[in-house]
Amino acid sequence: MSEAAEVEALVIGAGPAGLMAAEVLAGQGARVMVAEAMPTPARKFLMAGKSGLNLTRDEPWAMFVTRYGGSAPRAPDPSTGSGARPPEYLQNEEIGPEAVMAWARGLGVELFTGSTGRVFPVGMKASPLLRAWLARLAGQGVALRTRWRWTGFQGQDWCFEVPGGVALLRPRVVVLALGGASWPRLGSDAAWVPWLAGRGVVVAPFRPANMGFRVAWSAPMARHFGQAAKGVALHVGDRVGRGEWVVTAEGIEGGGIYEVAAAMRDGAEAFVDLAPDLAPEELARRLARAPSKLSVGNRLRRVLGDPLRAALLMEWGRPLPLEPERLAMRAKALHLRHQGAMGIERAISSAGGIAAESLTAALELKALPGVFAAGEMLDWEAPTGGYLLTGCLATGRLAGRGAAAYLAAARR
Repeated sequence: MSEAAEVEALVIGAGPAGLMAAEVLAGQGARVMVAEAMPTPARKFLMAGKSGLNLTRDEPWAMFVTRYGGSAPRAPDPSTGSGARPPEYLQNEEIGPEAVMAWARGLGVELFTGSTGRVFPVGMKASPLLRAWLARLAGQGVALRTRWRWTGFQGQDWCFEVPGGVALLRPRVVVLALGGASWPRLGSDAAWVPWLAGRGVVVAPFRPANMGFRVAWSAPMARHFGQAAKGVALHVGDRVGRGEWVVTAEGIEGGGIYEVAAAMRDGAEAFVDLAPDLAPEELARRLARAPSKLSVGNRLRRVLGDPLRAALLMEWGRPLPLEPERLAMRAKALHLRHQGAMGIERAISSAGGIAAESLTAALELKALPGVFAAGEMLDWEAPTGGYLLTGCLATGRLAGRGAAAYLAAARR
């Protein structure tokens, strides 16, 4: 295009946050175009749904909202792993789990809640939900443009690389939903940071979130690579993770790690309880009753009932005390020794992004009137388990509402 095309409402990014913003805008009568850099929409959403799409968490709002951190007046205390507060834009029960479940059911998706409170589609997969969502958006008149990569500004125009050349757009309102910096091969490469920072938007540096940790294992641990640590508890400050995690050649990864990863990344020490359902005294009695002719390793395997748990104790608990009481205490509070977080390119999500100080309550960028932002672009983070997706949908809805209100005011 040689001249900038007029667009009423432009959404950049076709992940959950962008599609939700588009849906809200279209529902308010706006003519919406969604520009997506990748060949197909919502690639990270589909990747997340391969092992079962965890939409949200069905738990009391007062508990749910505590799982979010990010732009906050008080940073986490590394000694306790606590202190982070969710940004104001996520402290709205109206856009929490109940709203997400109602929205999914409105698409004709039947849901069920697992024993841990995690909410899934009955079919478990993301693709049926996405197909129904895209069909509804098309019915609302939303125009989806794929392989449209935003490349910054050209004066007051928004510039895109598109199939066959370059497109310039001049929208009346914009919602940015470009993602953070994790899994860049799926489209979230944070290329947008200098373009917004150059226009006065404060962007906190990106860091990995929901990531694994590097561990320099000794040679005997190689036989356990690929095995899952089950029935253990991770204690990091006032956080306790009971989910499974996996030992790999590079370190440790998995849901149980992700529950406490933010505090570990920020410096809090982690301790593993290898027998969380046994009191120290009972564990000591069982260790004392084990045949003395057994080696320490075999004694631990017999009492703990799991070769991996015994191996972790021998790996991280050295030198091992021989007295049953002291050995039991070591097994109940085993210091997790790691060499730091894995890189952001392998992280499920990212911390950092547009700081709350650069946003209005409606998620409008103060430095760019008429431009709103949503999703992982914003400086918030949460563990896996439905919190991430709920946060993206919630901020997309909030930004869509703000953009619709901006358009309505401009029409008057």
